[in-house]
Amino acid sequence: MHIADYLSTLRLDPASATPLFQQLYDAIKCGVLEFRIRPGAQLPPTRGLAKQLGISRQTVIVAYAQLTAEGFLAGTVGKGTFVNSRLPIAAARRAPGPGAALHLLSERGARFVDHRASMVTHEGAPRAFRLGMPGLDSFPFSIWARLESRCWRQAGADLGYADPAGLPRLRELLAAHLSTSRGVHCAAEQIVITSGSQQALFLIATLLLAPGDAVWVEDPGYRGASGALYAAGARVCPIPVDAEGLSVALGAKHHPGARLVYSTPSHQYPLGMSMSLPRRLDLLAWAVRHQAWVVEDDYDSEYRYDGPPLASLQSLDKTGCVIYVGTLSKILFPGLRLGYLVLPHGLANSFARGKAVIDRHSCTVQQHVLADFMAEGHFNRHIKRTREIYAERHGALLRALETQLAGEIDLAAANSGLHVALAFRRGLDDIALEAAAGRRGIEVRALSRLYAPPESVALRTGTPSGLLLGFASVPADDTRAAVKALGAVLKDFRGRQ
Repeated sequence: MHIADYLSTLRLDPASATPLFQQLYDAIKCGVLEFRIRPGAQLPPTRGLAKQLGISRQTVIVAYAQLTAEGFLAGTVGKGTFVNSRLPIAAARRAPGPGAALHLLSERGARFVDHRASMVTHEGAPRAFRLGMPGLDSFPFSIWARLESRCWRQAGADLGYADPAGLPRLRELLAAHLSTSRGVHCAAEQIVITSGSQQALFLIATLLLAPGDAVWVEDPGYRGASGALYAAGARVCPIPVDAEGLSVALGAKHHPGARLVYSTPSHQYPLGMSMSLPRRLDLLAWAVRHQAWVVEDDYDSEYRYDGPPLASLQSLDKTGCVIYVGTLSKILFPGLRLGYLVLPHGLANSFARGKAVIDRHSCTVQQHVLADFMAEGHFNRHIKRTREIYAERHGALLRALETQLAGEIDLAAANSGLHVALAFRRGLDDIALEAAAGRRGIEVRALSRLYAPPESVALRTGTPSGLLLGFASVPADDTRAAVKALGAVLKDFRGRQ
């Protein structure tokens, strides 16, 4: 493009918070980098450009001076100002469109942004029936703020770089809590604090798997786990679940060479059943025979409403093949971004070193606050209190579903966790229903989204349709109203089919 044509398109905004000279500087710089102004082109005299743009000559002089200082322009007394002719800018260097961005990534990078590795994000305030969200209205933020304020006052040297495995005091407190509440056998030295459970899964996939290694994942299952595994180059092998959990027999038959198994034995995500004891023992025995790792994601096991929490799979492991993954997002709040790994002794140091390469260590201040929160008893009191609150909200959801959707749905195992899975007795397009509910302000998740594509699972016939409904994030009255509204959406939806 001729420079005069390019400059004639410029529109500077005097009302903007960005100074006019900066706007002009940015526009000329962008034109050079995107090859809309060619190297060697002569710029208009400062007086002429100022008149053309309706700005002061001093504004143009300042913009030209900054561009000259940075090497974009070169001026010669008596000859004018030119775009530096020595700039190695090729004509092909134009800003890529959105579709071209993927081609700029490496093969490994492209796997991270592939739809198979995509993650769901939340927008706006909590509402029915948001998944994976605890009740922020029940969290003692005043206590947390007091502890954090005290931490800042006493911080001192703790604001430097820290142990990548995490704050030793926090790891000791977690080890004691896990032993009491989940039957986990571990010492503090086996724990690595992570930036949420998603980082824990990424570390596992990156440090333990080579590209092409087979991994069993539950079908249906947590897409965040299969996404991390896929991004790491693993061959993700969906294995169906039944009433007893992950089918070890089908996994062993169809993918006997798997290097790792990802499972949610205490509360299968998303259907909710617990893995039976025979199935747990079968899985551990298979892993020992094949020298495979078993990842136990214990994402919301604290919340069981018809008895005490079940013991962990790790508590049955006598050979060191289970890697236990925990998160504090479901107990406290997701913005905290703290999770943890409980690793066999031979892996703990390697994982700490691997984490150091990724992000040095997780936020030290929040670890100190959490350690104080636990040491002073607030953590256990919060779990006890929220278990009662969520039990009420859970019951309200079940009763409302029975009243509003009787005859339409079947409920999966619904005695624990922070969500309920339901299946429609008469099949429908649950993804279209998800969108229809969203237009009415109701946040649901289509169950079919959590199943692997049929072509990748020869072991399954068809994909069930249903919905996942979170119940922890809003009061019971909001849940009851939302179920009534969902019933109306479903009625309208069936009427249009």
